[in-house]
Amino acid sequence: MGIYAKVRDGLVVNVIVADDEFFETFVDDTPGTYIETKKDGSIRKNYAGIGFSYDSTRDAFIPPQPFESWTLNEETCLWECPVEYPNDGNIYSWNESQQKWIRDE
Repeated sequence: MGIYAKVRDGLVVNVIVADDEFFETFVDDTPGTYIETKKDGSIRKNYAGIGFSYDSTRDAFIPPQPFESWTLNEETCLWECPVEYPNDGNIYSWNESQQKWIRDE
């Protein structure tokens, strides 16, 4: 069994689980290409999800950018916050307008 992301115009629109033989008889006349993904991220950097983009140059699935200020880590193809998440056991949410982590109450 494999996991495949259907990519249309660089965007993941569906993810399915199927045997390789499935594609020998499967008929899908909608635009797009199925690209293999793995839950452990061992191929294409990250496990694909609906709404992710696929960058063919990097051969990577990239999640949506969570906030404007976050930057893409070119090695992992994951978004990084400009401020490190506090490591004090509390739960925080990112506040984009203040550019800081706010502790959840």
